[in-house]
Amino acid sequence: MIALLCAVQAEAELLLAKAAVSKTTPFGTKTVIAGRLADRDILLCVGGMGKVNAAHAATLLVTHFRPDALLIFGVGGTYPSSGAMVGDIVLAKEEIAGDEGVLTVDGFKDTEYIGIPLLKTAISTIYTVYPAPEGLLQQSRKVLASIRHDGNLHVGPFITLSTCTGTTARARELEDRYHGLCENMEGAAAAQVALCHDVPWLEVRGISNIVEDRDLKKWNIPKAAETAQRAVMHILQEWQQ
Repeated sequence: MIALLCAVQAEAELLLAKAAVSKTTPFGTKTVIAGRLADRDILLCVGGMGKVNAAHAATLLVTHFRPDALLIFGVGGTYPSSGAMVGDIVLAKEEIAGDEGVLTVDGFKDTEYIGIPLLKTAISTIYTVYPAPEGLLQQSRKVLASIRHDGNLHVGPFITLSTCTGTTARARELEDRYHGLCENMEGAAAAQVALCHDVPWLEVRGISNIVEDRDLKKWNIPKAAETAQRAVMHILQEWQQ
């Protein structure tokens, strides 16, 4: 069984329309939908925006249902020098907790500077970077590279932030610090929960905008949401784990 997690309803409408729903389970303000999609048993949760919502939803999914993997999906903004464009598909090579740390007179420092990791497991100590499982990443990369799509496929670091970047100057600052492919508000939190429970995770997004001085007229959220959901369906159809 594969658990699917997104932030908002618009990111899940296509999948919900195609899924054969068998059960819905409420957990407070959140609901987990069980069913079949692309010939796979799936769980789907629209968890809400931001790290806390993502961590809460991911915890519900992995502790109550013990899925084989957690697939995070949705829309994201890409950094100007990444080479990605609106409508492209992006896969996370790793998730970075981009604003966990301390602001000093010498600038921002991450949690390694403080000396306090965000996560310790039996085999790793993670300060801010959550690597995606290599086998699952490469399998999904191969699947998505083989499909016909209006845009391109990119693989690289994702940055999770509590505050969306709305200026070109801030985008350049983050690019210089992390060399990231895109940013979002949930991925690192969900990845951390998955790693806490030894559940493989994967993250795929559709690009809705370039991260620059905020101009919603240049954005295409519906296209990005559809792109991400179609990518999810292709990944599920070829799932080999």
